[in-house]
Amino acid sequence: MRKKIKPIFVAIFFLLFTGLLLLTRGISQQEQASSSTEAQASTSSSSTSSSSSVEFIEVNITNALEMKPIIDVSGWQRPSEIDYDVLSANISGAIVRVQSGSHTTKDNNASDENGLDKSYQTHITEFQSRGIPVAVYAYVTGNSIDSMKKEAQTFYEASYKYNPTFYWLDVEEKTMEDMDAGVEAFRQELINLGAKNIGIYIGTYFMEEHSISVDKFDAIWIPTYGTDSGYYNAAPNTDLDYDLHQYTSRGYVNGFANHLDLNLITTLKDPNEVYQKLFTVPE
Repeated sequence: MRKKIKPIFVAIFFLLFTGLLLLTRGISQQEQASSSTEAQASTSSSSTSSSSSVEFIEVNITNALEMKPIIDVSGWQRPSEIDYDVLSANISGAIVRVQSGSHTTKDNNASDENGLDKSYQTHITEFQSRGIPVAVYAYVTGNSIDSMKKEAQTFYEASYKYNPTFYWLDVEEKTMEDMDAGVEAFRQELINLGAKNIGIYIGTYFMEEHSISVDKFDAIWIPTYGTDSGYYNAAPNTDLDYDLHQYTSRGYVNGFANHLDLNLITTLKDPNEVYQKLFTVPE
């Protein structure tokens, strides 16, 4: 005969069996949740990586006079007043001021007390995020070889992380006796720091008056406004082998309601070749 099983043992067995089922189910759900979280993290990471990989606009210029303008901007063009979507759709490139020079001794609307432009980071990231290639420039004001080198260091440290297409020296003031030596010290310090593609923005009269050599620069950018009507009037009257021409300080481009400096590639060379030289993003 079978022994009679006591009810208490039946109850204990049932409880243990039920507990085991619940435990197994809980572990399974936890593993599924973990797997789902990892998948979401992987997707998120992939999406972030993809969104941070910006494709820059492809420009093929056959006629410099018909190209969309290249603009140069600084903190005087406030980001709050710019529609970056519209402006970006109407330009071929941007050159952003990073440094206003060591002559800056106090905070103003466009620069801080250290001479760094207040809007350069916003300008650069907004344009680059829309596929606009960006070069950078520094307004040169060093009054000695040492201060020229220090300005170059500050300029490079603030700029290099954005991978600009070109580094430009904006030379407009006589700030030391031997300006040629000072400008060369600035240029060479940029090279020592690792910068490539270094150009100079300079007026022909200023260059001749202060005997500043531009032979070692990778590109030359000349301001010649003519009537400064906001429109292109004529090519610069110079024998310099220049690459970029700032033709007005009173231009208008949709996306910004106030004046802008407008620039175009020289009409004396293959415009597409020069554009690629000035606005190809370094590897």
